[in-house]
Amino acid sequence: MSDTSNYYGDVVNMNGGERVIGINHGTVVHTDAAQDTELRAAVADLTRLLDDLRPALAPDQARTVENALPALTPDRTALRERGMILASVSQIAATVGEVGRPVAEALGRLLALLG
Repeated sequence: MSDTSNYYGDVVNMNGGERVIGINHGTVVHTDAAQDTELRAAVADLTRLLDDLRPALAPDQARTVENALPALTPDRTALRERGMILASVSQIAATVGEVGRPVAEALGRLLALLG
């Protein structure tokens, strides 16, 4: 008989250590508090700017913005999935010209945070 060891699956040898998490199979869940704070601030800023912009909008544009506001939550995954809502708000901001510039800039900051 030989001195061969057959390992099937994960093999972990741990000798001491602190705050040992375990095996990472490629799924990393990492929430950075600073990024979450930035995201919350960006969403709050965009919401405030959209509220300020609504009086300058046509009724159908104002309705679109009003329908978009509940979808603006500081949740990265949800915002990524709601790309069409962000696109429609961006289009409205571009359509109204200079008045919509702050909204367009706020959307740009938000999209940059989403990656």
